[in-house]
Amino acid sequence: MRILISGASVAGPVLAYWLNRHGFSPTVVERAPTLRKTGGHAVDLFRPSLQIIERMGLRRQVLDSEVGTERVTFLMGGAKPIRLDHHSALGVTTDAHIEIMRDDLSEILYQATRDDVEYVFGDSITSIDEGRDEVRVAFERGSLRSFDLVIGADGLHSNVRGMAFGEEGRFARHLGAYVAVATVPDYLGLSAEMITLAVPGRMLALYSPRHLGEARVIFMFRSPGRLDYHYRDAARQKELLREHYAGIGWEAPRLLAELDHAPAFYFDEITQLRMDTWSRGRVSLVGDAAYCPGPAVGASTSMAVIGAYVLAGELAAAGGDHTAAFPAYEREMADYVEKARGYAARMVKQVIPGTPAQVWAGAQALRLIGGLPARVGRALSKRANSMGVHDDVDVKSYPDDLRN
Repeated sequence: MRILISGASVAGPVLAYWLNRHGFSPTVVERAPTLRKTGGHAVDLFRPSLQIIERMGLRRQVLDSEVGTERVTFLMGGAKPIRLDHHSALGVTTDAHIEIMRDDLSEILYQATRDDVEYVFGDSITSIDEGRDEVRVAFERGSLRSFDLVIGADGLHSNVRGMAFGEEGRFARHLGAYVAVATVPDYLGLSAEMITLAVPGRMLALYSPRHLGEARVIFMFRSPGRLDYHYRDAARQKELLREHYAGIGWEAPRLLAELDHAPAFYFDEITQLRMDTWSRGRVSLVGDAAYCPGPAVGASTSMAVIGAYVLAGELAAAGGDHTAAFPAYEREMADYVEKARGYAARMVKQVIPGTPAQVWAGAQALRLIGGLPARVGRALSKRANSMGVHDDVDVKSYPDDLRN
């Protein structure tokens, strides 16, 4: 059974791995000419997604590529800095959570699948024409091809979703905030430390992945209305950051100046997708393309790994019958997705305190967690962060090979 997957970041390769393992013939098409090598930004893998990664035989490679953040220093409201163990701040234990650069994870997943899966780089789907027994797909550069199914694993601004379901605005819910990530020199010599500054309506964080020799700066700020910019206009996006972060002190002026020289820069609104269904005919969606809870606040990478595993498992369990598999996949993921949406909406307010009183309250909570024994502090932080949404989700188990 021939299955086309659009997107080679995380959900795409995980889906391809399990489809191949179940006896299907996946092809992955990726718009970019090669896998990105800039390191990306840090993403989280929680217990259920790590269990899937382990079943793929990739846990050691992922562990070896951990970001390596061990402690977090919070600068809040001009008070004395608050220092916490990284996992205490997140409310997770070290065996249940790994933080890895997104591009490193993509590389690991690609290397694990490249010998068994067809990858087509530097191309993109331009049309999907569904027939009775197959889908005819046209490409920007390649020739017309036919597949049994098409899966969009191409992110929040999914090309496949646009063709199969309509324009993004029909499903996007703005959560009232924006996020930007840039690569900058590690001029502070952070060495396993993340420093976070929080002021009303704005958050800034700086960390250095242990293996890259450079730092990442994260900007997150509130905006009740949508800002006026084009998604490809990086100059305008950087101008917006300078407007919103003017006068907040600490290292902000230096970091804003570094934006002009940043080799990698990302800017987007924190948007949540809400769709009634992720499947239409022989087309389905997975990961951020289907149910992005919100960039930077929703642990969407863990969701992508789980969703890809479940989709492949349901297709195998149904013997390739998409009319049974797609609804089963949606049923299995529905509760998790709904909880993740609520979690992300809460995290926007928690990560970006809106008022001086909220900044003060956040500082007091962090001081309380820091003064408790590590195990108790982590449990309290987990409860406060609702981290169990991603850490304790119950994932259906599928045999590694359902062909027999």
